[in-house]
Amino acid sequence: MPGWLEPWILLTLAAAFLQNLRSVWQKQLSGRLSLLGATSVRFTFALPLAWLLLAILQPAVLVPAGADFWFYAAGGALAQIAATWALLRTFAGRGFAVGTTLSKTEVLQTVLFAWLLLGEGVSLLAATGIAVSLLGVILLSLPPRTAALSPGATPDHNAYAFGLLAGSGFALSAVCYRGAALSVGVESFLDAAAVTLAWVLTLQSVLLILWLGLRDPVQLRATVRQWRRTAPVGMAGMLASLCWFSAMTLHHAAYVRALGQVELLFAFVASLCWFRERIRPLEWIGACTLVGGILLLIWP
Repeated sequence: MPGWLEPWILLTLAAAFLQNLRSVWQKQLSGRLSLLGATSVRFTFALPLAWLLLAILQPAVLVPAGADFWFYAAGGALAQIAATWALLRTFAGRGFAVGTTLSKTEVLQTVLFAWLLLGEGVSLLAATGIAVSLLGVILLSLPPRTAALSPGATPDHNAYAFGLLAGSGFALSAVCYRGAALSVGVESFLDAAAVTLAWVLTLQSVLLILWLGLRDPVQLRATVRQWRRTAPVGMAGMLASLCWFSAMTLHHAAYVRALGQVELLFAFVASLCWFRERIRPLEWIGACTLVGGILLLIWP
């Protein structure tokens, strides 16, 4: 099979596309659910589908016995929830764009966490590709010079710290998910990814349902009433996560997360071709830089 068509590359591209689709559907819940309620549906409505997949696959190992699996699964689940919260926390004043851009350091932090936890490194060419793609992401994320605070808004200087925290959380969760999948102890990468996904979603769903039940039961009931709109979010989220987990079972998390930045290109193309929006010269440079970094990353 040509290097460009390796399974981990195809799975990562599918994951990025499905994640972008999930984000579009999740955005449509704005105004119907709170931020935490809209966030919770990506986990709770994906959970039944994940266990249905396990029932179909019937993997040799359903409940991993090793302590390593539960350490990595719980760590990844908590890190992802914390990262999502930290990213939402950046949505204040002028810190929004800066915090969001800082969260994109996820890829570089993934390299560090993978080395610390799993002892996995990257090649010099891949490291160069990661750095170049990060530059492209930053250029795409920079706001227009005319962007200003909305009336009555105040800058949130904590957004810098929360943006970096979000990047750390997403990086740590990616590495932990790879560690968990490798600890399942089965030969099939799909079985390992499916088992990991089911238990991670179970942990996340239980935590979020308990939190909403205790702190905001109205939102918990609203997520159920809106099931026609929330169910597609869960379906797209489950399929995206399955592709992410499968790709990270097959290859290093740093490579997968770096290639996953292609999601921004999907949004860029949609903005240009579908919504007919005007693209700034800086965004064109950022898109080309991102493509160049990705090509270096997956170069055979």
